Amino acid sequence: MGMTVTEKILAFHAGLKEVEPGQLINARIDLALANDITAPLAIKEFRRLGVTKVFDPQRVVLVPDHFTPNKDIKSAEQAKLVREFAREQGVIYYEIGRMGIEHCLLPEEGLVGPGDLIVGADSHTCTYGALGAFATGVGSTDLACAMATGECWFKVPETILLRYYGKLRPWVGGKDLILYTIGDLGVDGALYKALEFTGEAIAELSMDGRFTMANMAVEAGAKNGIFPVDEKTLEYIRGRVKRPYQVYTSDADARYSEIREYDASRIEPQVAFPHLPENTRNISEVGDIKIDQVVIGSCTNGRMEDLRVAAKILRGKKVHPEVRLIIIPGTQKIYAQALEEGLISVFIEAGAAVSTPTCGPCLGGHMGILARGERAVATTNRNFVGRMGHPESEVYLAGPAVAAASAIKGRIAAPEEVL
Repeated sequence: MGMTVTEKILAFHAGLKEVEPGQLINARIDLALANDITAPLAIKEFRRLGVTKVFDPQRVVLVPDHFTPNKDIKSAEQAKLVREFAREQGVIYYEIGRMGIEHCLLPEEGLVGPGDLIVGADSHTCTYGALGAFATGVGSTDLACAMATGECWFKVPETILLRYYGKLRPWVGGKDLILYTIGDLGVDGALYKALEFTGEAIAELSMDGRFTMANMAVEAGAKNGIFPVDEKTLEYIRGRVKRPYQVYTSDADARYSEIREYDASRIEPQVAFPHLPENTRNISEVGDIKIDQVVIGSCTNGRMEDLRVAAKILRGKKVHPEVRLIIIPGTQKIYAQALEEGLISVFIEAGAAVSTPTCGPCLGGHMGILARGERAVATTNRNFVGRMGHPESEVYLAGPAVAAASAIKGRIAAPEEVL
């Protein structure tokens, strides 16, 4: 019996010829990642282990991005702890002004590649599956052990094959495909399983769109999301990835727990209603919902493609006077490129606030906290109760096209309404 791409990567890193779903393995990792929220606990546990050096400084990455620029004394102390540990250990470290949101930054810097096994103390580490890597989130204590030993334990997941066919509609992108899929699967429909994304619609999808889809695999409960490596993937990593990498493909007789097919040509722009990413509706079914804030950014939709889509809609228009529009480029390089292309001017002239890269409002950290009763449209990845502020606020998830249109109209709106 053949193996899936996920099983092949895990088998290789465990030093085994083959693995099967449910099997417990110990595997070596290619990269360990943490941020300013999760690293402090991992560092504390690392010290308790009694080791003095990480297993390989070039395979440990620390990126303070959640509460940066630091919003208060506590977050400043956490960032300082991470900074001092990074200097002591000589690990890869990115500081404010020279960094970005971790899951936008690592692919951009060429730190992840096809066939890698990556663990991060952040649930959206699964983003790197867009490059054909096995990437998953772990707890801070597991990360401490990974930093010390270069290994981690896993249960081999079953795989759900998701096949998308047909041509995408205008304004429909990766965010809409994954929201539609989560709406179909449910937030626990892929619990501890791998999601393998394939099909002609996926082949046509940009790398930015693939990063978005892989990022939100965890919102269906998945252990990881993974894409086949094609010419678009290879073009993206060309000149970026410095380490040797290995491309894996699923065997024709690989075992899948389930296969689902979607006609992408029938999928409209999606909106996930509070308070779960599975509460999806077509934009045509949303109705009249007044909003107070729009956030375009995050590790899900803060890339160049997202900013270009938003600028295309906002150009020459004004944000509704009762709406706050916050735009956050995913990395410093994306910010600089958006500046060079004139997108930042478009945003500012429309009446938006443009921020340095930060996770900020996505987790209710800062840079856009909601008050009681306020509603926001966000291109972020979660809309749980209190996720962006007050427990009685509401977050509606959407792609950058719907988000930008909504900022102009003052209510959730389709792009066609403003163009």
